[in-house]
Amino acid sequence: MSSALENGRSPAPEKSEFRSRKPKPENRDESELLTVPDGWKEPAFSKEDNPRGLLEESSFATLFPKYREAYLKECWPLVQKALNEHHINATLDLIEGSMTVCTTKKTFDPYIIIRARDLIKLLARSVSFEQAVRILQDDVACDIIKIGSLVRNKERFVKRRQRLIGPKGSTLKALELLTNCYIMVQGNTVSAIGPFSGLKEVRKVVLDTMKNIHPIYNIKTLMIKRELAKDSELRSQSWERFLPQFKHKNVNKRKEPKKKTVKKEYTPFPPPQPESQIDKELASGEYFMKANQKKRQKMEAIKAKQAEALSKRQEERNKAFIPPKEKPAAKPKEAPTETKIDVATIKEKVKKAKNKKLGALTDEEVKLKLEVDEKKKKKKK
Repeated sequence: MSSALENGRSPAPEKSEFRSRKPKPENRDESELLTVPDGWKEPAFSKEDNPRGLLEESSFATLFPKYREAYLKECWPLVQKALNEHHINATLDLIEGSMTVCTTKKTFDPYIIIRARDLIKLLARSVSFEQAVRILQDDVACDIIKIGSLVRNKERFVKRRQRLIGPKGSTLKALELLTNCYIMVQGNTVSAIGPFSGLKEVRKVVLDTMKNIHPIYNIKTLMIKRELAKDSELRSQSWERFLPQFKHKNVNKRKEPKKKTVKKEYTPFPPPQPESQIDKELASGEYFMKANQKKRQKMEAIKAKQAEALSKRQEERNKAFIPPKEKPAAKPKEAPTETKIDVATIKEKVKKAKNKKLGALTDEEVKLKLEVDEKKKKKKK
């Protein structure tokens, strides 16, 4: 220690001194650390990152339905060309109805085989090649949601699946625009291709629709979130106060039975013991009657019932002979006496009509005729 001081060297610092000299953290806002800067992209995985390649060969296979055979046969050269760029072999087996992808010695990206597996899965689920090939990009992912087992009733399942598509595919189109994802509804699955944030929203909407929550509610929420994301100040704040709160309006109404049983009031005492047949006979005095008297009483009761039934039957028969009640005849309406008639003028008209015969000449015509006759006589003389 003394020699070190003599030579002008300082003693070596102890471990405790190194521990105390920790780098001080910079005063940064948490929101800046959590958010990804705009326009930032993860650098692409190149051959320089893994020059030696892969040690083992990996392969995946998937089956496809019979109706996809013609389309896959047509587009398979394009699939092979897209996968060969990433050094992945693809084989199509039409006999077994399967597609297989496997790595080669030249493959350097270890995750590309997973993307190739997703590609053949999407092709099997009726997704077109143009959309399915996007899965080979780094910023694109896919999600195949199984909806077949979520609803037991077949008719209810078809209705809810149609509700997800909407009239002329309008609901599905709105969902695609809001989530930036391509969505394909086919059979018992829903295939989605797009960014991770969009796939999360698509899965939520699809599962809620199968749980009888209409997709329009989720679409409305997504529209509000999209507008809020544009504001840089609101990124670090909670959006709960802006989002709508929908309440369940339809209450499950239980079907009421036709016959309602009214519960009797509870009593600690047991009910009274019912009377036996002997007790009833003792009360009415039949117990002490003889056999022939009992028989006679029974016959009288039967005859009384028969007589009552006969009288009812006779009344029903007589109903056909009872004339129906006639409606009262309508009284003739009296002529209105408001209009006054001139009797004198009518009498004069009647007199003139009597004096005037049919085809007779008037007084003036008669005078003219007499004058003409006299002139004729004078000329003859």
